[in-house]
This record gives sequence, structure tokens and C-alpha cells, in this order.
Amino acid sequence: MARALQTLIPHPPITGTPFVRRLSQLPSPAYSPFSGRKSNVAPLLWKLRSVSRIHRFTASAKPFQGNGDGENRLPQAVNPNWTKSLAKFASDNFLPLALISGVLLGLANPRPGCFADRFYLSKISTFGIFVISGLTLRSDEIGAAAEAWPVGLFGLVSILFLTPLFSKIILLIKLQPQEFVTGIAIFSCMPTTLSSGVALTRLAGGNSALALAMTVISSLLGILFIPFSISKFIAAGVGVSVPSEQLLRSLILTLLVPLILGKVARELSKGITDFADGNRKLLAVISAILLGFAPWIQVSRSRSLLLMVKPAIFLVAVIMGVLLHIALFAFNAVLIRGLSLISGGTKSAFAKKENASALLLVASQKTLPVMVAVVDQLGNALGEPGLLVLPCVAAHLNQIIIDSFLVSLWKPKEGEFENAKIA
Repeated sequence: MARALQTLIPHPPITGTPFVRRLSQLPSPAYSPFSGRKSNVAPLLWKLRSVSRIHRFTASAKPFQGNGDGENRLPQAVNPNWTKSLAKFASDNFLPLALISGVLLGLANPRPGCFADRFYLSKISTFGIFVISGLTLRSDEIGAAAEAWPVGLFGLVSILFLTPLFSKIILLIKLQPQEFVTGIAIFSCMPTTLSSGVALTRLAGGNSALALAMTVISSLLGILFIPFSISKFIAAGVGVSVPSEQLLRSLILTLLVPLILGKVARELSKGITDFADGNRKLLAVISAILLGFAPWIQVSRSRSLLLMVKPAIFLVAVIMGVLLHIALFAFNAVLIRGLSLISGGTKSAFAKKENASALLLVASQKTLPVMVAVVDQLGNALGEPGLLVLPCVAAHLNQIIIDSFLVSLWKPKEGEFENAKIA
């Protein structure tokens, strides 16, 4: 009976030398099959099986022992290549890391940031950001958006006229310091992001040509409309006057001129075009570094005031930025639904999923570089620049995170997210 049970018990495959395999296959019960007396084979067999297991372990460990020069190495599983994972994480999230690093450096030691501000580094970095934006701006697909022109036209109206109206509601909130509220209100008056909206639209399977057209046109027109939006919605709300004409001239020189220079250089030289297209990752890193200079300098200048702010107050400002983006997203979604019903139902251009996703993503995002340039040109007219910019840095990052999550739900595992390089 005992022997029958033992034959039913599975045993691992026997490896090792032929001698060990033959001995391992000998009967191993406590009693010998040839007599009723106890057998001495079992202890010997147990020892041989132990030797076989040791042999298997030693054989499996050989690839990890030594490199020919007497140096012992641990198995690869014990020392995973965490440096590559860390480098990939930094590469995929370079923009958030650059912005957060700028804030932390300004808080840790404000002297370098204040020194850089004396040499107008913030203006130079903004100029460089928009030169790179012009170099990387592909316009060959804009003509493909012509058939969806009603959607694009409404997108421009939403970006430039409707969403800035939310600033009036934001200014009703009372918070100390009030610059946090004013900064979020200024952020709501900005045009759409320069790249992340188009990238997320492409990932979601939307009309990327339409998204690109709305981005380019709103960025150009936004420079013309921002001074009047700031003057009418923001300055009147806080009881100050903003020189609209002077701000317009400054934005044209700081934003529009470098954007046009970069775009013209791209269109006139095939070598520049090939370089920009072949080194988009490098240019994105440079743009992120230049954008990181803005919070570094602004926070350095306002460090003493920032340290007086309670963390709970800043958390409220961050939540305000999140709620702003959710409100803009819901607002545009409701309008898209209503316009699709009015303009022909399922046959309407607004009812097409690819057009709706492009409009929803692009019209609900706001750009940080333009906001930083506006605050820089205004000086202290609307408050301390560092306090104005800091909640908008968080709002910019949060809107990309929220929309990336939504796109992953719309189009799961379509591919890797293209990193939102610059605002």
C-alpha cells in the first residue's frame, strides 16, 4: 500500500550526471522490495538526491559567477537596471520635473534667480521658447481641417472669448494672498497649449489637423486679444488699470516675432526643417529648461512672501486650478452636444467623434508660457509675480494629467503618451 502511494506522488525531474540519475531512480521506500527488513539504501539515496540538487543549483548559478578575471557578480535579478528606468522616467516627464525643480531651487536659494533676473533671463528664455515653437510647428496638415471649419471656428470663439469669461467668476473668490486667485483668473484668459493639446488629440484618434489649426490660429490671435481680456476682465475686477496697447506691443515682440521667425526659418530651409523634425526630443528638452527658468526666477523674487503662505492656502489654489479645468471641459462638452443637435444631429461635424475630441481637448487647455510672459510684462501691476505664477504652474501640470487620464480611457493602450513638451 505504501509503495503504491509513493508511485502516485509526483517527483521533480532528475538532472545531473548519468550516475546520479540512475541512482536516483532506484526504489526509495523505507523497506527493501527484496525482504521485509529495513534497507540501508534509503539514507544513501537521500544523500545522493541532495548532491543532485546542489549540482543543479550550482549549474544554474554559473552564468552569474565571474567574468573571466576572477570577479564575482550577483545574479541580474538581484541588481535590476534601475538607472535605465530612472532615466526613462526623467525623459518622459522632463517638463514637470523642470517646472518643479525651478520652484524648489527658487525656494532653496533665491540669490541665483535674482541675479539671473537682472540680465533679463526670463525674457530671453520666453523668446527662445517661441522660436523653438515656430521651428517645430508643422502646418502641412492644416488644410485637411478645412472641411471641419465650423468646429474650428467655434473652438476659436471658445478659446478667445467664452472661456476668459470664467475669470469673472474666479475673481469672486476671496483668498489670502489674493494673487493666487488673480493668477488663476489670468490663466483662464490665455490661449490653448502649444503642443500638448495636439499630442493628446492625436493619441485619442481625433482630428489632429483640426487641433493643429486651432492651436496655431488661437496662438496668433490670442496675442492680440489677451491685452483687452486682461484689461476688461482682470484689471477691472481688481481695481487697477493695465496699459493694453503697451502690453500688446510687448507680447508681439516677445511672442509673435520669435514664433514667426522660427516658422519662417522652418519653411525657407529644408535643412532646418529636417533638423527640427529629427531632433524634436532635444528641442523639447531645451524648451522645458527654458520654461523652467520662469518659475525659478519668479519664485526667487517672491520667496519671502511665499514662505509666509500656509500650505493649506496653496492647496486651495491648486484645487482651484483643477476645478477650472474641469469646468472648462464640462462647459465645452455641453456646448458641443448642443451644437451637434442644432446643426444636423448625427450628420453634423460636431457629432463626429474625431472632431469633438479635438475641440474638447484643445479648447479646454490653457498655456503657461504665454501667461508667464504676460505677468513678466505687467510687472507688479496685478500683484507679486511669483505669487501669480506659482498656482498656474500647478494648474498647467494638472490639466495635462487629467486629460492624459481621460484619453487613456477613450483610447486605451493605443500607444505611449507623447510627452507634453511645452505648455
